[in-house]
Amino acid sequence: MNISRFFLFQLVFFTFFKFNFLYAVEPLPFNNIVLHKNPLQVSQVKFKDFDSKDIVLNKNDGKIKILNFWATWCAPCKAEMPSLDKFAKKNPNFMIFPINLEKVNQKKTKKFYDDLNIKNLKIFFDPEFELTKQFKLRGVPTTILINQKGEEFARILGDIDFNDKIFIKWLNSFK
Repeated sequence: MNISRFFLFQLVFFTFFKFNFLYAVEPLPFNNIVLHKNPLQVSQVKFKDFDSKDIVLNKNDGKIKILNFWATWCAPCKAEMPSLDKFAKKNPNFMIFPINLEKVNQKKTKKFYDDLNIKNLKIFFDPEFELTKQFKLRGVPTTILINQKGEEFARILGDIDFNDKIFIKWLNSFK
């Protein structure tokens, strides 16, 4: 009798454990995504547009924001930017801000976009590197994902294919 209870306990325990472990955790689409268990509070996000006008993000507008930090000299940024451009065209419900982390040079950044045939993304700048400090960026490209409440819920370290179907499904799960 004790042995059968033991086996019954094991059966229930492992079935429950397996179910919760395998099915309750949504897998990340790429290994370079850091998903925060508890989203991080974000203070005011302020940067410049192409014409050096201030842009301040509205935290509670109900949209997911994608802040993509890049530089013209960065090879992984060059590899990633066309997929972000295509993503922007196909996914207008996301607010996308590609932010150049160099001193403002409109001619150089425009040439970067032209060389890569980028048509659906605007150019933004962080001329005083305030966002670099605020988000404690360690390299480029880095993408910060901000939820509808204005909290950082994940970040991508390095380049990815923004048009990967698994990534898009994962990102849409946060809407």
